[in-house]
Amino acid sequence: MHLAKSALAQAYRLIHHAELGSTNDEALSIAAAGDAGRLWIVADEQTKGRGRHGRQWASPPGNLYASLLLIDPAPAHKAPELGFVAGVALFNALRGILGDDPRLCIKWPNDILYAGAKLAGILLESTQLKGGGFACVIGIGVNCRSHPAPALYPATDLAEIGTLLSHREDVLLRLSECFVHWLDIWDHGRNFDAIRAEWLSRAGGIGRRISVTMPSGRRDGIFETIDASGRLILNVDDKMLTVEAGDVFLSAAPIGALAGVQSAAPQAFHEEHR
Repeated sequence: MHLAKSALAQAYRLIHHAELGSTNDEALSIAAAGDAGRLWIVADEQTKGRGRHGRQWASPPGNLYASLLLIDPAPAHKAPELGFVAGVALFNALRGILGDDPRLCIKWPNDILYAGAKLAGILLESTQLKGGGFACVIGIGVNCRSHPAPALYPATDLAEIGTLLSHREDVLLRLSECFVHWLDIWDHGRNFDAIRAEWLSRAGGIGRRISVTMPSGRRDGIFETIDASGRLILNVDDKMLTVEAGDVFLSAAPIGALAGVQSAAPQAFHEEHR
């Protein structure tokens, strides 16, 4: 496993494990022990991988399970924007593998879909550090060689899509390069406008009718845009609804979709292991 030259030039490091409970948990533990950040943690397999809201993330060998640890990447109130930075970086890394394929898109806030099926996901977590400051962990899972059976969403993987670059090493190399690029553009939260513009240009469902399930229930409407904070703006019968957290379906929501909310806007960025 290797990082891109551009990442190494900016002092990013890599720790590779054969097996971990969770790369995010390992990153949070390392942060609490005083690590300086800019650290990628990769595992061949996870035994306790998780997605949003504690849902289990299937983690068999062959796929990419990686977490990036950043220490004080921006003022605390800007840190939630990292979800969109991560989504843009991951999209562009996969675009470098799949080419300029219109079937590749970002689903709000930061899942990556290919032909409507989930290819990759992101989980952000943070912790306050002793003595001040905070650590941000960006967990990324990419289906490279296999994918789980469909649950709320269909899923796919790079091997099934048919690309020759379906190994996790290929993905990590491009991902580490794209993160350096887009974190530099974000500039510690001073240039979210550029991230938002890139995100919107890659988003699925813009200008189309979508379904959003929220704790209050399901709403259908036109996906207008995201606001300056990354919240989804849904046009429901010519009234603009601001969605901070919800589960987005770019087509009709399947039966059982109301059972749980899996996606969250950056306002729902949560802090654990305090």
